[in-house]
Amino acid sequence: MLKRSVIAASVAALLGAVPLGAQIIEQVLVNVNGDILTKTEFEQRQVAVLRNRPELANVTPESPELKRAIAEVTPQLILDAVDELLLIQRGRELGLALGDEQFKSILENIKKSNNIEDEEQFQAALKQEGMTMADLRRALERQMLATEAQRRDVVDKISVTEAEARAYYESHKQEFTTPSEVTLREIMIEVPVSDRGVNVAADDEAKAKADEVRRRLLAGEPFPRLAAEVSDAPSKANGGLIGPIKHDELAEALQSRLDTMKVGDLADVVRVQRGYQILKLESRTETRIRSFDDARADIGNKVGAEKSAGERMKYLERLRGQATVTWRNDELKRAYEQALAARRKVLEG
Repeated sequence: MLKRSVIAASVAALLGAVPLGAQIIEQVLVNVNGDILTKTEFEQRQVAVLRNRPELANVTPESPELKRAIAEVTPQLILDAVDELLLIQRGRELGLALGDEQFKSILENIKKSNNIEDEEQFQAALKQEGMTMADLRRALERQMLATEAQRRDVVDKISVTEAEARAYYESHKQEFTTPSEVTLREIMIEVPVSDRGVNVAADDEAKAKADEVRRRLLAGEPFPRLAAEVSDAPSKANGGLIGPIKHDELAEALQSRLDTMKVGDLADVVRVQRGYQILKLESRTETRIRSFDDARADIGNKVGAEKSAGERMKYLERLRGQATVTWRNDELKRAYEQALAARRKVLEG
């Protein structure tokens, strides 16, 4: 995992250092309606994203790979940071706050989901993350304010009409279709290949062996046992079992063969690239399409999510239009404007 100090050094170079002799406790990057984003806060966002990239595990602050990664993630991160401030401010306007009981409930859920059994263990976990209880409460409240503001102003106002739901269903039938699948059993009798190619006698011998195996199968010997004994395919370890496999992912020739078989049927011996193959159709499921009524709830969620995404962008644009945003870092301002232009292009398209 990428060390935090490595990222911090590179981020410091990107965001600019505090001038020598300046009596500044914390460097402000942007002011949004009086709320600020500091260099430390933004660096933490960058660290959180980049430290989980395996390809950056051994880089140094001067590595071109790290600098490219920082430049890549920064535009979206700074846009998200400003969006978050706008949403938090809207949450406060709505009179929202994280109450003591709600905070305690969230803490209990955090402890439970992380198998933390006592307060000492929880405090140790906080320390490992470089957080205090006050930091955690502040982070949770900010998250709650942003989420709840969007729910009240956007999500709760989204509705999906019958016509929209049916249009989505008709144009996305594949999402509600379970394709036919087959499960097979296989025995492969491999034909040896030398530098001179395939020896005719060896090929005939393999064919004769495969024919004998098929005769034994027809006589009632268990397929899994014979596969384990004589098959040269990796599937022998599982009694020759293959699948389930989607029917339409099989080669057309094999599809045609299987379409003439019933479950339990044994196919003829067939010459394939590696040798001679014997297949048994173990099971088959037919293609199933969920009805519109059965899929209605899922369709509503999908269409609602799509509409919410578009409405959320419009909503953020409205909040941004009413805001006063003052930049203290020109490099981040350009990154912000780059990400904002890309979002607006999506909105217009």
